[in-house]
Amino acid sequence: MSDQTTLSRHTGGCHCGAVRWTISAPAALQTHTCNCSICEIQHYQHLIVPSNRFQLDQGDDALSLYTFGSHNAKHYFCRHCGVKSFYVPRSNPDGVSVHARCLDMATVESITDAPFDGKNWEKNAHSLAHLSKT
Repeated sequence: MSDQTTLSRHTGGCHCGAVRWTISAPAALQTHTCNCSICEIQHYQHLIVPSNRFQLDQGDDALSLYTFGSHNAKHYFCRHCGVKSFYVPRSNPDGVSVHARCLDMATVESITDAPFDGKNWEKNAHSLAHLSKT
């Protein structure tokens, strides 16, 4: 098992390949799956990293932005294939949540996922603070 302080270079992107990104995160990943209205529909598996450990490698011109509710979360999706492979969450505006199902798995040692009750976001948002330390 990898040391959680050692960061690996992981790549990922959308289904059609127009959007590609790189993140730095441990090889053993800790994610969460949320049940809020948008995450539940997409079965989004959150891997939150600080924004300085996320790099958009290609596809800025292929991204469309969607916001709703508070308009604080910035949901970016590929305008070609429709996949949201990353977004800026309202719980962590200085971080980026990448969809773990959009990772290229060659550099991933393991994924441990925990549920998050996003239907009751305001009541539970404080518990997300530790996830940005990944």
